[in-house]
Amino acid sequence: MRRESLETALFRAGYLVVFAFMLLPLAVVVVTSFGASGQIAFPPAEFSLTWYESFFDQTDWLRAFDNSLLVGLGTAVVATILGVTAAFGQEIDDGLVGRLLAPLVLLPMLIPPVIFGVTLLVYFTEFDLQGSYVSLILAHTLWATPLVYFVMRSVFRRFDWQQLDAAHDLGAGPVRSFVHVVLPNVKHGIFVGALLAFIVSLQEFVMALFLSNHTTETIPVVAWNQLRNSLSPMVSVVSTFLILISLGAILLAAAATNLNWLSKQLS
Repeated sequence: MRRESLETALFRAGYLVVFAFMLLPLAVVVVTSFGASGQIAFPPAEFSLTWYESFFDQTDWLRAFDNSLLVGLGTAVVATILGVTAAFGQEIDDGLVGRLLAPLVLLPMLIPPVIFGVTLLVYFTEFDLQGSYVSLILAHTLWATPLVYFVMRSVFRRFDWQQLDAAHDLGAGPVRSFVHVVLPNVKHGIFVGALLAFIVSLQEFVMALFLSNHTTETIPVVAWNQLRNSLSPMVSVVSTFLILISLGAILLAAAATNLNWLSKQLS
């Protein structure tokens, strides 16, 4: 028993060390955002909120922030609709088409983003959509939809499909039975999938670099352009905001998947 306890403790300690090592770059980014000098330095010689105050006076950064939120929300909506309907359709009819759906949905995640960026640039240019919010949302949806799809496949596997059969037996149509029977039982999974899609869109860089223009640039694109000129702490400030948004989304997802546990902790 003691040997097993020691092995468990060593495993946990090693896991925590690896986890802390992976999170260390994020800590460096946050710390450098409080530097007072005009260059990124770790550790900062002097701590200050100067760059946070300056952020709200930077038109290009504020526009990029708004663009990222707009594209992220649009991606979350479109990817959630596609991912949920695809997973639901496969559960209803898991035939040959259903078995081919999973590898097809996974395919966009296996293609290098540079190839996607070039291909979509040519494609959207033909429809005069290059540089538009629509092109960015559709491009990010290609990456976000697989995540939503696989989340919903896991959620639907835990759903009692006899409830849906009972709704059909009572005369409910497909839409009504989904809204009143399926949706209340899987809404937390849908919420988690939407948050994942939003986070993926928020940090996507390569396709946004190809498809955006000066009015639709997202935060990663503006950060890249800034870093090419100088190592400004403003990049660390914006990155800190993105880290906070991502952590907030993760906490919301954790709360949504375990609301019963959360209610007990707060009671």
